[in-house]
Amino acid sequence: MAVPRTAPILVASNRGPVSYTLGEDGSLTARRGGGGLVSGLSAIGPDANAVWVCAALGEGDRAAARRAGDSHLNPGDTGGQQVRMLDIAPDVFAAAYNGIANSVLWFIHHLLYQTPVEPVFDAEFADQWAAYEAYNAAFADALAEEAVDEAAVLVQDYHLALVPAMLRERRPDLRIGHFSHTPWAPPDYYRLLPDEVAAGVLRGILGGDRAAFLTERWAGAFADCCAAVLGAEIVRDGDGDGDGDGDGNGDGAATAVRFEGRETRLGVHGLGADADFLRQRSRQADVDERLTSLRAQIGPGRKSIVRVDRTELSKNIVRGLLAYRRLLETHPEWRERVVHVAFAYPSRQDLAVYRDYTERVRRIAEEINAEYGTEGWTPVALHVKDDFARSLAAYRLADVALVNPIRDGMNLVAKEVPVVSERGCALVLSREAGAYAELGDDALVVNPYDVEATARALDAALRMSDGERADRTKRLAAAATALPPQAWFLAQLRAL
Repeated sequence: MAVPRTAPILVASNRGPVSYTLGEDGSLTARRGGGGLVSGLSAIGPDANAVWVCAALGEGDRAAARRAGDSHLNPGDTGGQQVRMLDIAPDVFAAAYNGIANSVLWFIHHLLYQTPVEPVFDAEFADQWAAYEAYNAAFADALAEEAVDEAAVLVQDYHLALVPAMLRERRPDLRIGHFSHTPWAPPDYYRLLPDEVAAGVLRGILGGDRAAFLTERWAGAFADCCAAVLGAEIVRDGDGDGDGDGDGNGDGAATAVRFEGRETRLGVHGLGADADFLRQRSRQADVDERLTSLRAQIGPGRKSIVRVDRTELSKNIVRGLLAYRRLLETHPEWRERVVHVAFAYPSRQDLAVYRDYTERVRRIAEEINAEYGTEGWTPVALHVKDDFARSLAAYRLADVALVNPIRDGMNLVAKEVPVVSERGCALVLSREAGAYAELGDDALVVNPYDVEATARALDAALRMSDGERADRTKRLAAAATALPPQAWFLAQLRAL
């Protein structure tokens, strides 16, 4: 039975706003999620008749999707939102999600490959790429079925890079935007991909009316890839191409890509922290309890260096620990006077490289504690169990926040800490984080590969005066909340 076209606004993302657990008796328990998209959709209100299309991620989700069929999930489970969850075959989903999205596209955009030995694009990769195409086609089919004439469709992230062009073929009447939450690789690195795949991803996104990014840097890198790989014309600020000769090679910021008779506009929306939510949530009882516990663990009179990350390869936790060890080595005066509170929440543990990385983080923390720890002082307090309330407690007490990713689309932790900090917090920030574009002036900026320089920045941050730290924190918080999730979502919608 055909799905009636009812949605004037649609969002597509791999992960939806709800997940399900399947009980032994066949019952389903729903758990609603949060994040920028959930906040954004709530901004347009229930009367907008918006539909969120997402994939079933596990057996509970698949059971819920099958029970719903081509209809939407129970609105009681989704907070009243209309959600269509796609029951994509588990082997297709695994190959698309783990094989391509997380093991290839993520690695490309975060510059993570050890190029002497990887990547290797062989027959197995070809099968995985076919699965990625099938996975994207399932989304395009569902969106085409749900959308009213001339509906606005916001497609999210690297998982769904092919959807805009596929959807354009099915429904040329729609207004289609794609938003990339990751960085975008520069052309030389992007071209590690097989030629047809590199072109296919770009063509996929260029099927939309608009391609948006977290920073101008990532938008520019995308445009550069379009020019290098596809021979596309880049429109830049100024007179159409920035230098008046019509070749698309001007010096201004890229504003659009022209390719095969179409123009895809480029946009930048720097997702900010949700100040109202963070301030309210960070003052609840469970956060207060964890704050008391953390303060006891740190000990009276000691300063704290806080990091909160998933054990994602791009987060650079290992070099952060090495920089802290170097701080203790070169500045013995900080021994027994500072604790590195490191939250390293396991990520993507179904991939061996992530399991190995998580274990390396644990091992280095243990080595630092064995080398420098005393009876009354544990230099590194490592926490690996995900606990949002404890993260907020750490934000509140942090004297220094260490955010040193190899490469990051934005990094909301860098934006959240200044909002929640009680006494002001010095921010040590990688220049390779998207947040650097907005926060760099008031952070201590580091090259994420330079352990020596990061150790020096940690020392400077610990020595920063209370007044300077408080002043910087106020400016950081103002910049961090300039485009909160609801405004970020609505800005994309208006731009379509």
